[in-house]
Amino acid sequence: MKKILVVEDSSMVTKVLKHVLSQSDLFEAIYAGNIAEAKQIIATETLYLALVDLNLPDAPNGEIVDFVLEQKLPVIVLTGSFDLERRKKLLAKGVVDYVTKEGRFSYQYTRNLIDRLIKNEQIKVLAVDDSSTGRRAVSTLLKLHRYQVLEASDGVEAIKVILANPDIRMLITDYNMPNMDGFQLVQNLRVKYEKSDLVIIGISGEGEESLTAKFIKNGANDFLKKPFNHEEFFCRVTHNIEQLDLVDRLRDAANRDYYTGAYNRQYFFEYGAVMLQEARSNCVPFAGVVIDFDNLDEINESHGHEAGDIVIRHISSILTHAFDRFLLARGGGEEFYGLLVGLDNEKAVAFTDKLRQVACAPVTLPDGNRASATFSAGVASTCDGDLADLINCAFERLVAAKEAGGDIVLGE
Repeated sequence: MKKILVVEDSSMVTKVLKHVLSQSDLFEAIYAGNIAEAKQIIATETLYLALVDLNLPDAPNGEIVDFVLEQKLPVIVLTGSFDLERRKKLLAKGVVDYVTKEGRFSYQYTRNLIDRLIKNEQIKVLAVDDSSTGRRAVSTLLKLHRYQVLEASDGVEAIKVILANPDIRMLITDYNMPNMDGFQLVQNLRVKYEKSDLVIIGISGEGEESLTAKFIKNGANDFLKKPFNHEEFFCRVTHNIEQLDLVDRLRDAANRDYYTGAYNRQYFFEYGAVMLQEARSNCVPFAGVVIDFDNLDEINESHGHEAGDIVIRHISSILTHAFDRFLLARGGGEEFYGLLVGLDNEKAVAFTDKLRQVACAPVTLPDGNRASATFSAGVASTCDGDLADLINCAFERLVAAKEAGGDIVLGE
């Protein structure tokens, strides 16, 4: 978890900040009441950024900002009043943002901003402009908000960069460029990428009023006219990135089993088929696994269905975490399907058997009693058919494990 420094001398504001910032699960805050305490914390802690008040007892003129920036830490400024000239000077120094203490929303905005900065570290953005000055201006702003930034000098180069980096989520492109202008770039990209997969924001300093409409009609998500200010740029960028996040969450929810949180059967066979084909093409070993509980009915009868629900969710959580670099789904009822690319049959059996021992530890129930479920599993690797055939072969080994008494993993 990231650590941030909060420097604030008002006990009332600090109390509000502690309440609001504690609601994030991405960072924890360390508090200082003056610049002297802040210096001690910076000397001893590894910090992600600093959230600072401009007027401190031992630094009444914003000296804390210069000090923190000298430590190469991103800075968000909190202040009790809005001053246009001061804002310009602070943004020119390179602070991330300037937030006035105007009510609870200001503190929530600050918490959301810090969360956003942490998430942005995983997001690639491509800046496209034939002007090195224009590219540098956009790149500098994006890096200020912790994005991974790539650059291209025209539309042709931009397409090459995207093909080499398919995980790029946003492209910000100028209009007037040689070889391939912004409109042509948008048109070419929209042949392959939907708006919900790749955000495109057009920018231009030209005065033609129809540019905004042209960009949007050609497939851009948004448009910015140069010169744009700091806040407008980040509001547009953040809004579009959060739209992507929302779509990603909705897609993920559609692929999940509501009951356990594991992937569902449909996703397993759709995505797993691609994984299996790639493994075979690259001569990488693989194994299919079918897991089934042995005694869940007994737990339901002895402790009630609520206890059975707790146990199955507990074990599902362990399985999901263990299969993080593989693929796991709930096949239905008490069955789970797994695809382990990179493991041969022997290693897949050993991996699943170790899971069986860990997952079947007793779980404490709401009534204070403890219960544990056991499971059996079958593993297959030599099937020549598709993923469904591989899972059927693993299911045959599961049946053999059940017939052998259960609580065992059998491979080929």
